[in-house]
Amino acid sequence: MGFSFKTFTGALALSTLLALGSAHAKELVMYNGGDVTSLDPHKLSGDWEDRVEGDIFEGLFTEDAKAKPIPGVAESYETSEDGLTWTFKLRDDAKWSDGEPVTAEDFVFAFKRLMDPKTAAQYAYLQYPIKNAEAINTGKIDDLDQLGVKAVDDKTLEITLEQPVPYYPSLLTHYTAYPVPKHLIDKVGDEWVQIANIVTDGPYKPVEWVPGSHVLTAKNEHWHGGTEKLDIDGVRFLSMEDVSAGFRRYQAGEIDLMTDYPKDQFKFIQENLPGQGHFAPFAGLYYYVFNTSKPPFDDAKVREALSLAVNREVIGPKVLGSGEPAAYGWVPPGMNNYPEEGARFDWAEEPYPQRLEKAKALLQEAGYGPDKPLNVTLSYNTNDNHKRVAVAVAAMWKPLGVNVSLENTEVKVHYANLRQGAFEVARAGWLADFNDPVNFLDLLKSGIEMNYGQWSNQDYNQLLDEAAKTQDLDQRAGMLEKAEKIALDADAALPIYFYLSENIVSPKIEGFEDNVFDKHRTRWLSMTE
Repeated sequence: MGFSFKTFTGALALSTLLALGSAHAKELVMYNGGDVTSLDPHKLSGDWEDRVEGDIFEGLFTEDAKAKPIPGVAESYETSEDGLTWTFKLRDDAKWSDGEPVTAEDFVFAFKRLMDPKTAAQYAYLQYPIKNAEAINTGKIDDLDQLGVKAVDDKTLEITLEQPVPYYPSLLTHYTAYPVPKHLIDKVGDEWVQIANIVTDGPYKPVEWVPGSHVLTAKNEHWHGGTEKLDIDGVRFLSMEDVSAGFRRYQAGEIDLMTDYPKDQFKFIQENLPGQGHFAPFAGLYYYVFNTSKPPFDDAKVREALSLAVNREVIGPKVLGSGEPAAYGWVPPGMNNYPEEGARFDWAEEPYPQRLEKAKALLQEAGYGPDKPLNVTLSYNTNDNHKRVAVAVAAMWKPLGVNVSLENTEVKVHYANLRQGAFEVARAGWLADFNDPVNFLDLLKSGIEMNYGQWSNQDYNQLLDEAAKTQDLDQRAGMLEKAEKIALDADAALPIYFYLSENIVSPKIEGFEDNVFDKHRTRWLSMTE
């Protein structure tokens, strides 16, 4: 979706200055990685966008400092005995940043807009638990009024689900469940997200957006929680992908919070910046995806050979130098409603030299070897750490007779290429949106836009569908683990390591709590001068 950036003049400039106050305003400067695609919660897909969006919008639920779901716009809620109907009472003082009330109709409008195929929301599937959501989003039902959302009155919202969802409050913290301002969109359409128009309902509001540079926020004086509870006046979210340059600026005191760091500086940070490096277990997966619609990556032998040859044990400790644990499965350890370790590759315990010989044999069976090398283009988004991994993996594939061409693009272009299938093998990453294994397993399900490699297996799809209808959590976990094993046996994709959250936090920032979802909303932070 297009947007325009307008120079601030007149009343808008004045309001910005008033919102930010004097030069002594507490502005947090954050290295945020990529450039945001939009401020529209239905047009996003990245964690760098979520960091902005989660400050300026608020759903029925939001996250506390430990990333646990807590009531947001919802003051209270009730669920029916069968777990299918959820009724939310909205706060009387919930308002948009223009002072208009946030109503149940704003949520109904937002969910319908999210599911409307014309919106083309990449993440719509996260809200498929809502009755008829999937059928509407995939065009099987063309009546948006059939969606299981209803405004009982201005401050009462009713949501009906297809089946009980044990993690539903967690799902409602996601930006796909945020309200959007119906009164504004009715008036100006898609232009509602332009900086001169936008209104939001979170603790902060956007006051400036320079694509390629930054998004700037200020306190939302109409937020129900009260601006007096916000210590930080606003955040300057920097659009930077050069992590080494960002780290130099951090060391110079120009950046307060890094959401990434150069891995070769791990030891330096531990020794010279004590307490500033926050490296904690994190519900996330770093992986490579095969484009299974293109030969030879439609051949499971080729995929298995390439996976076998990646020596995962050295990636975290040696290549990156920061100790990320090797991934021999698809679902990170520690997810709710799942066995601690989940499924693993059959060969996970085999010594690496043995795996390498097996990989060579498989590639030869597939018709490749020293006389007929396999040429592979490996794509990644611009980042020193991604480059290190790609160079290492290319070296690991070399003994198989694989020639690798590396291709890097900025993050927006990279993920656009993934969605369009314009790649052979590519780097991807997934950070959990909610605490349940299905959030990762859905990435390999047919029809899901984030299934970039277009791998498809009917038994896998069926197990996920059956699990969605199963209320017995142990039985459900068994189905999901079986599905994970199917994907691993087919080498649907190539898991490399499980993430550690990696933030560098200035000593002047207080209230930063490590958590497995790496969510750190500004409302919980404070700054000393």
